[in-house]
Amino acid sequence: MSKAVAEFVVEYVQQKPTALLCFPSGESPTGLLQQLLQYAQAGNVDFSQCTFIGLDEWVGLDETNEGSCRYYLQQNLFGPLGISPEKAIVFNGKAPDLDQECQRINAIIQKHGSLDIMLVGIGMNGHIGLNEPGVSFDLYAHHMPLAEVTVTVGQKYFKQPTALTEGITLGLKHFQEARVPILIAAGAKKAAILAQALEGEVTNQVPASILQTLPNALVYLDWAAAGELQFSAE
Repeated sequence: MSKAVAEFVVEYVQQKPTALLCFPSGESPTGLLQQLLQYAQAGNVDFSQCTFIGLDEWVGLDETNEGSCRYYLQQNLFGPLGISPEKAIVFNGKAPDLDQECQRINAIIQKHGSLDIMLVGIGMNGHIGLNEPGVSFDLYAHHMPLAEVTVTVGQKYFKQPTALTEGITLGLKHFQEARVPILIAAGAKKAAILAQALEGEVTNQVPASILQTLPNALVYLDWAAAGELQFSAE
């Protein structure tokens, strides 16, 4: 799965070296980022002219916290690829004015027209980024309270219990406007929510269900994650 996504991203960047790319943090994209690094090191792709946008961040955290999204992206993407700071754009989870921080990120994306590739995972409650159930499909970057399941699951990224209350994230409007919106997911634990998101009702109670309305969207799954979908594996 990771190799297939990486090949798509590489081919896209080969065609458009100045692409605006959005990547998430977490378990799902790690294999993909490792593949991208291998392609770059082999000289098959040059990311130096690309601009990168981080998908989201825990409010109250910055890159000094190893559980922050910024730390993850720096360790797994920006650092290994040698991306210059001005081309590695991430939310400041400690910004004194979160609305202004959202406007800053929105303005960068708007300057480019839209994201070329916006790659996301899916939460156990169907969230995309930190767009929790009940979120409006029409929001750009925004901040919102975290769902209880997100707070619980999110603890796995931290070495000690960490207070998580709010997230700051790109919005579902960005996902709709991206030239190529991509969802990736792996593992049987994601099978039920994926079936609900991809084959159930389109509703903001399952934010990932917005994929059903996006004709240019791509979904990459492993067989375990696809296990409850209705299509035949044959």
